Amino acid sequence: MMYSTAPLDDPVGQSLGHHHAHFARRRGQVAVYLPEVATFCAVSADPTGAEWADLARLLGPGELADMFSCPATPPADWEPVFVLEGRQMIRPAGNRPDRRHVETGTDVVELGADSVPEMLDLVARTRPGPFWPRTHELGTYLGIRDNGTLVAMAGERLRPPGWSEISAVCTAPEARGRGYAARLVNALVARIEARHERCFLHVAEANAGAIALYEGLGFQTRKPVTFRGFRTPGQSQPYR
Repeated sequence: MMYSTAPLDDPVGQSLGHHHAHFARRRGQVAVYLPEVATFCAVSADPTGAEWADLARLLGPGELADMFSCPATPPADWEPVFVLEGRQMIRPAGNRPDRRHVETGTDVVELGADSVPEMLDLVARTRPGPFWPRTHELGTYLGIRDNGTLVAMAGERLRPPGWSEISAVCTAPEARGRGYAARLVNALVARIEARHERCFLHVAEANAGAIALYEGLGFQTRKPVTFRGFRTPGQSQPYR
């Protein structure tokens, strides 16, 4: 089966236009996720002033416009909030998950709404990236517990056509070095590829350990990306 990588050039817009359309808020040509699901925004490849105005109205004054990897630059009165260099990685078609790490045993569990407090606590301690009270609704999230405590998790986030992004890969400091992240990523790979989709992910360029892990699991760099966030014009709000 042939898989086009074109949707990966606009993973947020492609997700909101397809698998995640039911999570979208729209105004004109722009779209954003419901705020408790994700903060990501989507504009066209060459947005007009009217599109930026629509995005500002959709989000409200002084709110975060998380542009993810979109290279478009908003008007000068939009306040920069963050810039983070990273890379987009994909698994080549035909690679098989390392069976040593694929989901086995009863300690790998599927996480749902009842696990959200634990998931938010683990994210707060490990900071793998944005994660909100309804982020788990974007796809399957798996976790590993140690004596009943959630110590590692990973899940699916963006879903452009033909692809599923692996995200929120994190392990509590006291549980690192046990191979949990590799097990969870490969368990997700197996599930994603079983439904005839391909896997991709994003990682901060400074996170050398994570890059080495993903390369060891068969992921390859597709392209560098820059993650950026801006504040819409108006009364400033605390960064959430």
